[in-house]
Amino acid sequence: MSQPALAHEREAFRDPELPLDVRLDDLLGRLTRAEKVALMHQHQPEIPRLGIAACHTGREALHGVAWLGPATVFPQAVGLASTWNPELVRRVGSAVGDEVRGFHRRDPAAGLNVWAPVVNLLRDPRWGRNEEGYSEDPLLTGALATAYAGGLRGDHPFYLKTAPTLKHFLAYNSEADRSTVSVSVRPRVLWEYELPAFQAPLAAGAATGVMPSYNLVNGRPAHLSPCLEEVVRPWSREDLLVVSDAYAPSNVAGEQRYYASHPEAHAALVAAGVDSFTDRGTDPSFTIGSLEAALDGGLLAEADVDRAVRRILSIRFRLGEFDPPGRNPYACIGEAVIDAPEHRSLAREMRQAATSRSSWLAWGDPW
Repeated sequence: MSQPALAHEREAFRDPELPLDVRLDDLLGRLTRAEKVALMHQHQPEIPRLGIAACHTGREALHGVAWLGPATVFPQAVGLASTWNPELVRRVGSAVGDEVRGFHRRDPAAGLNVWAPVVNLLRDPRWGRNEEGYSEDPLLTGALATAYAGGLRGDHPFYLKTAPTLKHFLAYNSEADRSTVSVSVRPRVLWEYELPAFQAPLAAGAATGVMPSYNLVNGRPAHLSPCLEEVVRPWSREDLLVVSDAYAPSNVAGEQRYYASHPEAHAALVAAGVDSFTDRGTDPSFTIGSLEAALDGGLLAEADVDRAVRRILSIRFRLGEFDPPGRNPYACIGEAVIDAPEHRSLAREMRQAATSRSSWLAWGDPW
């Protein structure tokens, strides 16, 4: 039983003393094309011959850990913003990140890539999801998103407590026909209003990923926006993971009818910068089939797949997956943090801060 483990210790990608680029090169070189394509689905399979475990991309953690069982529930994002207190919001993000780690300790299948915070600006009260965002102001939204994502991420220079993903890029404020509606965004609105809220947490190194939105922007699916590669990625000093929203890859050649076939659409998605495909639930066959067809048809090069998989694996390395637990300061977080008394106390503190501050704003400046 000890032989496979000893073999893995000799593999360069498992040597934490080596630079990350060297480790990524080594691991990519060991993967077959089929294995790399399979890693591009949200539910990444295990690779037993390399001792690599299955991995799940995507965990809801907007104001507490969702869908995994009882956990501490903090005020909704708009309530967090009512405190106007980035440090308090950062503490909430840190507590939520701890609980994500706690659930991961309980069940390693509970992933550490989290889909939060939402940085869409609250432009219209008719959206119906305004409780998920912080405010209508890009400066305040950027500051609070940086705080919350920073708490989720942790403060280690290399290792991540969790991997926060900003939602939803871009101009997402409509639920009616959300996969087919096209939002008109003028250049000034784009650069002075929409983009700054995303830029702040990425430039600060707080967020590690972005999720495009369902809608189209100026007639182009947001998942195919040239801004992903040309604008958003350069804001981050580290590899940025771009994950699709659920079933969005199917929409490009489906409801949106932007391409005639799914292989064409998937090739365009990879070229636009989408790394991880969230589609068809736990069944990866549609994603794998579309990407393989794109490769076989010359629509996609294996180098394009390598680029996407490298970004996926980069996050997994920084989450400490391939290193001894003792090197990762967050690996020691256990189940005891889930709905811990100190987290409940923090939730009450946040509620009181949001209520008192909101009341003050409602009355205006008494001076």
